[in-house]
Amino acid sequence: MARETAAALIPANFNWQTLHDAAAGCRACDLWKCGTQTVFGEGAAGARAMFVGEQPGNDEDLAGRPFVGPAGRLLDQALAEAGIDRSQTYVTNVVKHFKWEPRGKRRIHAKPNATEVAACLPWLRAELQTIQPRVLVCLGATAAQALFGRKFRITVSRGQWLESDLAPRVMATAHPSAILRAPDSEARRTAMTQLVADLRLVAQALQVRTRKAR
Repeated sequence: MARETAAALIPANFNWQTLHDAAAGCRACDLWKCGTQTVFGEGAAGARAMFVGEQPGNDEDLAGRPFVGPAGRLLDQALAEAGIDRSQTYVTNVVKHFKWEPRGKRRIHAKPNATEVAACLPWLRAELQTIQPRVLVCLGATAAQALFGRKFRITVSRGQWLESDLAPRVMATAHPSAILRAPDSEARRTAMTQLVADLRLVAQALQVRTRKAR
């Protein structure tokens, strides 16, 4: 039996707005019962860099916008240190609803499973087709494995340019939330330094493309 996905919900001759509006009513998996609302991607029209994470967190679920919580603020900091203007990028997630489990009064992130990722993947592929970024960056294992297969390992391939037809340049690096989960301040500094180093490669690639376009 074929898995149910969001493929049938993608509008004909779509653009970002029609995708956004259609995704708001997505019921391709049961996560719509868990999340407050669909959290679709957002960013600059014609953005040359696209960043893809796993799923919205608690703050994103409440705000209806991606990367606005603690991990988003770390991403902002890392982008700024790397010389990338977030306002000129596009940010999104593979999964568009917040999957969580209760812990007291808090809603704690729960990793989406393969069925949930597969159900949501048509939205991401449509976003890629709409934005057509020059550089695509997968933030974390879930995003990278959604696009490169479950055998992909961030620990092996992070910070490297990957062969792909998804965009002219594609890279995978750690999700900013990994910095938040680091056990101590030294580990957090190391993780942040590694993320910024990867993003500087992205910045260099964007500058090369800009010079060639002139």
